[in-house]
Amino acid sequence: MNADLVQLAYLLSAVLFIFGLRGLTHPRTAVRGNLLGALGMLVAVVVTLIQHAEFDFTLIAVSLAIGTALGAAMAVRIQMTAMPQLVALFNGFGGGASVLVAGAFLITALSLERTAQVMVATAASGLIGAVTFSGSLVAFGKLQELGWVKDVRFPWQQLANAGLAAVSVGLAVGVILMPDYASAFYWPMVVVSLALGMLLVISIGGADMPVVIALLNSYSGLAAAATGFVLTNNVLIIAGALVGASGLILTRIMCVAMNRSLPNVLFGGFGMDEAAPAAGGAAAEYGTVRSAGPEEAAMILESAQSVVFVPGYGLAVAQAQHICRELADVLAGRGVEVTYGIHPVAGRMPGHMNVLLAEADVPYEQLLEMDTVNPEFRDTDVVMVIGANDVVNPAAQNTPGSPIAGMPVLKVWEARTTMVIKRSLSPGFAGIKNELFEYPNNVMIYGDA
Repeated sequence: MNADLVQLAYLLSAVLFIFGLRGLTHPRTAVRGNLLGALGMLVAVVVTLIQHAEFDFTLIAVSLAIGTALGAAMAVRIQMTAMPQLVALFNGFGGGASVLVAGAFLITALSLERTAQVMVATAASGLIGAVTFSGSLVAFGKLQELGWVKDVRFPWQQLANAGLAAVSVGLAVGVILMPDYASAFYWPMVVVSLALGMLLVISIGGADMPVVIALLNSYSGLAAAATGFVLTNNVLIIAGALVGASGLILTRIMCVAMNRSLPNVLFGGFGMDEAAPAAGGAAAEYGTVRSAGPEEAAMILESAQSVVFVPGYGLAVAQAQHICRELADVLAGRGVEVTYGIHPVAGRMPGHMNVLLAEADVPYEQLLEMDTVNPEFRDTDVVMVIGANDVVNPAAQNTPGSPIAGMPVLKVWEARTTMVIKRSLSPGFAGIKNELFEYPNNVMIYGDA
């Protein structure tokens, strides 16, 4: 295939990636954006295969069939509550692929091809890819609530991480400076980097998983971009750079939404041991808490003129998005103004609540971001909090010493009445009690969302 046509096709793929990424910025265009990105990758893969027609396509066809079958099965069978785990796995697969491609290059490349630039890219691809792979598998285990990856900490852990990082970088330098013996440095570097990725993520609490997923997504993009330099493939460089940059931007957005710095997420303890109630989180710590049953809740809603639903992970676990939409339709049929307040880190990954509500065909116009909906609460009759906790806790603003102090939250307590649907008074990921539960205008409705 003509080299100019190949580069033109790669340019088309890059343009499709950019427009696809642009489409992902809004729920209404997200599906189209996803399809554009997939089309761009299809063009790039087909052109690359045509360009290398001398290859034996039997093994490639078998690999494509296996990968397609596994991917389709996972996409169809995965529950919406497990979507963060699926994203973590995808990040890990991307990192692992970069490690294998760079390693294959070292095995097949001639000495003349091992220029300084290529060896730097090879080392970066292997190191970042290995950290991404093992870190993503640990993130998957934490999100899946596997016991062996929960809250693992030991003395001198940060010192051990620093040591592993130094050894990884040292071996990477060996790959770069001694290209003829690069394989002898590369694979030990991969092993050490796998251990580093595991230890970096295994001590991070569940509350910080949205940030970790976004950061690992960025790592997978950077590894792919480095692999593009190894293979001298422009479209892979562009695609990896787009993923890496967008992942870093998303990571920063998540950190701002949680009022955390990235070093604090990586080395702090917020969200540790989320399954065990921390001090101040037990029901005995609460004072006067009002509760009501479904009939009383219905009476409150019957007199409302405006209602805001605030979804959280509890809504996802209960798969309550459909019945929530049904309730919203009933209210709208009675002339009630209905909207949804979405916190950036509600759920377990960015956009989790948006996807859940879109699955229930909730109109996009009713989904309001935190900055938009917060000023509206003062004029709202009823706010119904469904399975959310820390993102509606007034302690973020009222209690300076709180673990979530300064974290931007949804100011639901400013509404005339709030109703919280929750199984109990147990704490959220932050491990602290929710001051909202004690407010005089709040009513607890205990049970499955």
